Amino acid sequence: MRLTRALCAGVLLLALASPAVAHSLLLESSPAAGSTVAAPAQLMVRFNNRIEKALSRLRVVDERGEAQRLSTPVADGPADRLTVALPPLAPGAYRVEWQVLSTDGHIVSGRFSFRVAP
Repeated sequence: MRLTRALCAGVLLLALASPAVAHSLLLESSPAAGSTVAAPAQLMVRFNNRIEKALSRLRVVDERGEAQRLSTPVADGPADRLTVALPPLAPGAYRVEWQVLSTDGHIVSGRFSFRVAP
């Protein structure tokens, strides 16, 4: 009886933990979060799993709060990343805002900052 309860509890814990693992987590970006770089030509964000690129978005905002005009993210390439060409960025601070649709059907979002050196 105790073994059955322990087994049921273990299965329940695994069932509850599995969906959380599927949420997309940002693993890497270029420019890297918190970095200071020369004017970058592109922005790339990589996640821990496949994302639905067509239903995901990237936004770059300057220190005045103005969104920079971005091209459409590259559709081909690895399924775990979004890449977009950047317009020429003036020196200063920028915030990247991302929103992706995870493979588990959840929308996940976040942000990070970087600086463009003079």
